[in-house]
Amino acid sequence: MRYALEMEKNRILIVEDEEKIARILELELTYEGYETGKAFDGSTGLQMFQEEAWDLVLLDIMLPGLSGIEVLRRIRVTNATTPVILLTAKDSVEDKVSGLDLGASDYVTKPFQIEELLARIRVALRNNQTQTITSTGQVGEWLEIGDLKLNESTREVIRSEDSIELTPREFELLAYLMKHQQQVLNREQLLNAVWGYDYYGDTNIVDVYIRYLRNKMDKPYDVPLIHTVRGVGYCLKESK
Repeated sequence: MRYALEMEKNRILIVEDEEKIARILELELTYEGYETGKAFDGSTGLQMFQEEAWDLVLLDIMLPGLSGIEVLRRIRVTNATTPVILLTAKDSVEDKVSGLDLGASDYVTKPFQIEELLARIRVALRNNQTQTITSTGQVGEWLEIGDLKLNESTREVIRSEDSIELTPREFELLAYLMKHQQQVLNREQLLNAVWGYDYYGDTNIVDVYIRYLRNKMDKPYDVPLIHTVRGVGYCLKESK
């Protein structure tokens, strides 16, 4: 008698108003072993997200009805962890920054290579799986430097008794910096550790997220903890 263990498939929601693109994505993802659902406008996509369990969302920014940015904003009101990868025909910094500010896991500019998109999906799912495993554990130990504390189990960040809200990617970046405090880390190290080895994006994304972290956990306080080492990278330490 033959016994087989069938692994549960990851479920991906495609919210894309161009039906040909949505169909291509559906076929490619199904071929790769994912379960998929499709929505052609923002309102339907948001409703499907709220009514079913999804492991990842591919979200076009330019949608009829609710825009992709508005859908993302509403998703993040109640769900901070499900990966959302933005699909956009616009190559503008403003769209990307708006999406990242609202908690998008990544973005892909059209036209894109399907291999690149699949790689980014794998990274996002892997990162989210790691977060889920961590969050189901016990309270765990705190990482500390100065008056900053981070708990990977509860995903709490506290500085000077103030609770700091971070997006999933910001949290992973800060956690890595705290685990390697006092060390100078270059952009490639941070990119590989936080975004994954098969990330195809620009290394400037590291600088963008360092700026986000500084705005939230350095600028409001007297002593900066994130330091730039010119020509090399970044270092988390108490003093220069």
